[in-house]
Amino acid sequence: MQPASDSTVLGDFSGTSLTLGGVTITFFRGNGRFMIRADGPDGVMHDYEVGFTFGVSPLQQYLVEFPGGRLQAFGIAWDSRPKAAGGHRWFALYPDSVGHRSNASHWTAIDQTWNYMCADCHSTNVRKNYNPATRSYATSYDEVSVGCEACHGPGSAHSASAKAGARGAIGDGLTVNLGRASKIGWHTDPASGEVRPDSPPHNSNQVELCARCHSRRGEIHEDYPHGQRIGDDYRVAMLDEGVYFPDGQIEAEDYEYGSFIQSRMFNAGVSCSDCHDPHTASLRAEGNSLCTRCHRADRYDNPRHHFHPAGSSGARCVECHMPRRTYMVVDPRRDHGIRVPRPDLSASLGVPNACNTCHADRTAQWADARIRAWYPAPDRGFQRFASALYAGRIGAPGARGTLRRLTADSTQPAIARASAILLMGALDADMLRRAAEDPSALVRRAAAQSLSGVRPDTESAVILTLLEDPVRVVRIAAADSLAGAPPPAVPDALRAPLKRASDEYIAAEQLNSDRPEALMNLAAFFARQGQVEKAEADLKTALSLDPSFSPAAVNLADLYRMLGRDDRAEAVLEEAMRRSPNDAPVLCAMGLLKVRTGHKSQALALFASAARADPSSARYAYIYAVATGDAGDVRGAIDILERSLERHPYDRDSLAALASFCDRAGERARAAQCRKTLGRLASDN
Repeated sequence: MQPASDSTVLGDFSGTSLTLGGVTITFFRGNGRFMIRADGPDGVMHDYEVGFTFGVSPLQQYLVEFPGGRLQAFGIAWDSRPKAAGGHRWFALYPDSVGHRSNASHWTAIDQTWNYMCADCHSTNVRKNYNPATRSYATSYDEVSVGCEACHGPGSAHSASAKAGARGAIGDGLTVNLGRASKIGWHTDPASGEVRPDSPPHNSNQVELCARCHSRRGEIHEDYPHGQRIGDDYRVAMLDEGVYFPDGQIEAEDYEYGSFIQSRMFNAGVSCSDCHDPHTASLRAEGNSLCTRCHRADRYDNPRHHFHPAGSSGARCVECHMPRRTYMVVDPRRDHGIRVPRPDLSASLGVPNACNTCHADRTAQWADARIRAWYPAPDRGFQRFASALYAGRIGAPGARGTLRRLTADSTQPAIARASAILLMGALDADMLRRAAEDPSALVRRAAAQSLSGVRPDTESAVILTLLEDPVRVVRIAAADSLAGAPPPAVPDALRAPLKRASDEYIAAEQLNSDRPEALMNLAAFFARQGQVEKAEADLKTALSLDPSFSPAAVNLADLYRMLGRDDRAEAVLEEAMRRSPNDAPVLCAMGLLKVRTGHKSQALALFASAARADPSSARYAYIYAVATGDAGDVRGAIDILERSLERHPYDRDSLAALASFCDRAGERARAAQCRKTLGRLASDN
């Protein structure tokens, strides 16, 4: 991040224009300033001054100051790549938002507010300083961009020592000294030819510090003592569907940490600075030379290993082991899972693989056959959790047992074991205890998130362990899970720790009270505690911050339903439907309300719309089918369920409903088939 000036602005502000969605955006100079003529929050064209540049390569964005201390990231960026590579042009990061100010990705809207979305990682010692009463920011930072103290902490003692002429070791006086690379050596194991550390791995401090920005995460605590564990300040994403493929490969942006901690490298003790020079933002070596600093060139940088012509793209280590995906339109990023290519998993699970990234005209089966021809007994790699996570995501028969085995396998990455716990939901007592004592805070956090169905008076010891965990994110996850526990069921020994952890949870969400999802989380927490007025207030505030945030509308309507106020619920949902007419949760919620109020024909139409709007969810098709059957159209209900089960073959509710409707239609064989599948699923339920 840099103040806008002739030396920092890369984009063409000579009066160039870009037209999208009927709106023409113009970039020009005025009185020595860099200006953008664009549609504003009122839908009217205005001239805006660029205050800061944001990024350098391969793209640069521009920040515009708004009232209330907000800086907004403009949604049309400059492609700073060379012309020969397709660069030197303006392009839209979110083309569908241009001209649609109600879209949360519109450049003036909430999802493009620098104070929350960007500042923490791109400046040094950021304090957001959001005032919920005035809905304004007084955001501060010590350096406009990322400086030494962003990683090393306050450097006054280091500076004073140097000025006094001290001749100590490099890094003396720094709050955080990251000289790990000089404290650990590596050697080649003569038996295997593989590189091993001279001492036990102790790389987590450096990796976690880098992860403060290089991870997909949400901030839960702002007053950061440098060197503190990442889980004290951030809630890192697990291997969530839509973010990672089931084998752990990146799908959405993950910013490296979640991938790297899956890798054999991380688990062997490799750290970020073994490959990257953090002070120059360059690699330690170029091309395959980076990898052969540790791995034997005669074994790996050899056509006998990669089976591609020397010097070709296919001979580059990273092309096979760190494939790229492109984000922000022009920014290719490598997957830091550093995994063995697995086209066999592409064939069975539908995940991508490095082979077919290049050989796009071939099938995964072809790629797998080539690997088997080269390696009759191929190394399937370090990560062995793909099938378990895939089975858990689709609810396949036997999934729970497969997930259980994964959680117990300490040789597998902690993030995969934690993700398996979350897919399992409720844990038995033995699993809960083991997970609560796991060395990884990710696994312990997953255990804490699984407490909602646990009675505090029967598992008080393990709950106390999680409420008093040394890492904040574990404690607040436990408090969130236990928010609905009836007070009589909470033993005296847990009351004070639960109160402390609950206060931490509330503070974590209030830190982000400029975001509707944080307010919705608070509302759910208060609602489970019976604090209905607080829940209602937070949901209303969430909707006022972002009227298009339909999850808050659905939750507010449901709160009114619980209070017997369907009149208020209907008004909330009508407004949500006006803003988001194709939002499946809103349509379904309104349909359920119509059922309650006796308007079943209207409900049926709404359920049909919800099922069409989101065919990826079995739930909406199930509700639509049940309503269709209740309206007397049994054959229609069967057809809806059959189509849904083609996509969701193990959805228990759909199978049970289909069995029931097939019985009514006299289709006994199909009903029996459904019950057979349910029987196979029974052990997991």
